[in-house]
Amino acid sequence: MLPLPSPPPSRSSKKPPALSWYALHLESSSSKAHLPKQPLLQIERSGPGGVNYVQNYNGNLGSFSSNVNAGTFSMYWTQGVSSDFVVGVGWQTGAARSITYSSNYQATGGSYFSVYGWINAPQAEYYIVESYGSYKYVILTHLSPSPNLPSSAQLLHTNIPPPSPCGSGQSGVTELGTVTSDGSVYTVCTDTRTNQPSITGTSTFKQYWSVRQNKRTSGTVTTANHFNYWAKYGFGNSNFNFQVIAAEAFSGSGSVSATVS
Repeated sequence: MLPLPSPPPSRSSKKPPALSWYALHLESSSSKAHLPKQPLLQIERSGPGGVNYVQNYNGNLGSFSSNVNAGTFSMYWTQGVSSDFVVGVGWQTGAARSITYSSNYQATGGSYFSVYGWINAPQAEYYIVESYGSYKYVILTHLSPSPNLPSSAQLLHTNIPPPSPCGSGQSGVTELGTVTSDGSVYTVCTDTRTNQPSITGTSTFKQYWSVRQNKRTSGTVTTANHFNYWAKYGFGNSNFNFQVIAAEAFSGSGSVSATVS
């Protein structure tokens, strides 16, 4: 097994090193807790498909705007970023729903466009990655300081490629196979986060993610296909927390405008 890398300097002082294709290791430092979710919005109306929630973490790193009633958001980080943001729109309560979206997503460096969410019990965090910037596969650590503040990725990076697309064998990460859904094959991975910050404070929980092999920027995501496959490996497939279509970036530059329903 390849040795695990040492933690890099804080992103506030230095950009992460460049990746060849992969990020391998998980950052667990509470000092780097990342992507608190905004408190649930109190709104009188909902958008198409019942969209009723705005995710805005560090939208000030670029130019972020959203219209929950229209189910739209946009983010421009054309000057580049060296810290993380995650922005998007979706639902206060997730479900095994079919999510239709259209977008203009362009990114360089570390960036993802995905369905992102949590389930409450058994607690788990998940990604269905539809498109990405320069880095195809990453292992994600999602940190949050309180039950009302879920979170997204904080990464350690290395230039050494893992032995499989999702780094199975590294830090307990396991590749589970593939799911064919919505016109493409997705690579499926999981790992267990032990005593890490989560939507309920410090806890032990699983992460699940599916990464689309044929990138796209519009279409329908049949989340049930992923959830049912993950359920074979412990995903609860019920008792959902929030669920969004989100753009994330931690390096490079780009832009996105999207409509979700």
